[in-house]
Amino acid sequence: MLPPPMRALAILPTYDEADNVLAVAGGVLAQDAALEVLVVDDNSPDGTGDLVERAAKSESRLHLLRRPGKLGLGTAYLAGFRYALDADYALVLTMDCDGSHNPRYLPQMLAAAEQADLVIGSRYVAGGSLVNWPWHRRLLSRFANFYTRVLLHVPTHDCTAGFRCYRRQVLETVNPFTIRGSGYSFLEEMVYRVHHAGFRIAEIPIVFEQRTHGVSKIDEREIYRTAWHVLVTAIRRPDPRG
Repeated sequence: MLPPPMRALAILPTYDEADNVLAVAGGVLAQDAALEVLVVDDNSPDGTGDLVERAAKSESRLHLLRRPGKLGLGTAYLAGFRYALDADYALVLTMDCDGSHNPRYLPQMLAAAEQADLVIGSRYVAGGSLVNWPWHRRLLSRFANFYTRVLLHVPTHDCTAGFRCYRRQVLETVNPFTIRGSGYSFLEEMVYRVHHAGFRIAEIPIVFEQRTHGVSKIDEREIYRTAWHVLVTAIRRPDPRG
């Protein structure tokens, strides 16, 4: 449990997650009284934002940030980071809203954040695993993480994981608002910046579960964009403090 008056904000980027959003948000809020949720919705046609807006009227720890269209995962994180920094949250978490990231791991992540500056819920450390993923997706994910770890010289096993907990000092220091990549490339560059800025990174094992409702938003073009962004980052070696 977080000591008062510390507060933590979990950012849930959404696009067409009406089947999942309230269950995931409720699961997050149930883990700790100091946890709050910000849903960053990209004008979902299925009414995700409307569902959250109605639920927030009776739940003060649930917040909604509406955006005019589908602007990408990276910019959704940035919008959430700005909201969190402006509102003085001590810890900022990110997680998928499709049920792949189980809220039951949040207490462990918050506990690990007492010693680490960035905590990652990892599929690829001892005790972590993937459930119901086809072999080709497993292979692609393994290769993407190996590729990133080698090119960017980072120790992290799961560089593409979106289940994270940042201390606010990290976000204030590495300036994520200058990152141009979106999606997985945003996540990988954040690991690069956090590590090379000298912050401590910890990974805790999680079981990553395939979504049961809705469809994945990742396509082949995103995979190629991510690989290219990592290569460019490796060549340019940008200042980790932005």
